[in-house]
Amino acid sequence: MKNFHNQLEKYSRQCDELILNKHLKLLLDKAKESIESIEVEDLYILDNKLILIDVREPEEFGSGYINAHTVLTIPRGKLEFMAIDEVAKKYGQDSHIVTYCLKGSRGLLAAYQLKKLGFTNVRNLNGGISKWLSKGNTIHSYLGELTLA
Repeated sequence: MKNFHNQLEKYSRQCDELILNKHLKLLLDKAKESIESIEVEDLYILDNKLILIDVREPEEFGSGYINAHTVLTIPRGKLEFMAIDEVAKKYGQDSHIVTYCLKGSRGLLAAYQLKKLGFTNVRNLNGGISKWLSKGNTIHSYLGELTLA
């Protein structure tokens, strides 16, 4: 009987995981419909009023970031709490913002949340910093300028 209960619990956890994955996919799809993606090449043509928001965790940011005139590191988990003081009050809600993360999903969710908070000019870097590096671009860290090579 104990084995049966263990199997039932395992099955229940798998069902919960499938449901959560389905809800996450729906949330990401909704964010994709609402948020414009920007390609790596398009970052070059944006003006120096652009604000890049790196939504990775601090240790990820420490490994390297995309250099721009204004780069903010606001971890995804703190975005809603820091957006007003770190972005809106300093730069305005109409600022040109591009979010990014490692591969794109956290950046997309961050951009979606910023838009829901009232920011009007928000995009997400398609493919995140990984795609940035794969295109031969450099990142900056305390070690200096780095590439994938």
